Amino acid sequence: MTERRVHLSRSAPPAYQSLAAFSKTVGALAAENGVDERLKELVQIHSSQLNGCAYCVRVHVERAVAAGITADVIAQLPVWRDSGVFSDRERAGLELAEAFVRIHDDGIPDDVYDRVGGILTEKEYVALSWILVSINAFNRIAIAGRYSVPPRDDLAGEDRDAASGAAW
Repeated sequence: MTERRVHLSRSAPPAYQSLAAFSKTVGALAAENGVDERLKELVQIHSSQLNGCAYCVRVHVERAVAAGITADVIAQLPVWRDSGVFSDRERAGLELAEAFVRIHDDGIPDDVYDRVGGILTEKEYVALSWILVSINAFNRIAIAGRYSVPPRDDLAGEDRDAASGAAW
């Protein structure tokens, strides 16, 4: 039996387009405040892994590779605490990403806030937090709809479809 789920992006294109526009605003904020593409993509991949969003993992791995991140670095994300391939800034971002994914447990715990705040500037912290709000929203849309992850050849086309609200 085939399960049918509502596809939020198709069912309410203006809402999805607003989220896509929000994501672009957040990306610009990140760039303006010192969050480089590498850090931005690493935290989005890791958040998507933790949330179990196969679609967003794929999108952000493709973007990470396009930004010059190697397969070795991407493969180390699940074990970042034990890996030597991440900078202190990236470690702070990955720890913050985990806190945002698990925000229902205890908000952003004080020790995480203090540790991350000791490495990132306030502007970087704010920008990275908005990136994490955005990716968690996209993860929830894809997961709630149980969107399939078919083979993909066209990242640009899928990005265009997502921006128009026609994705999935």
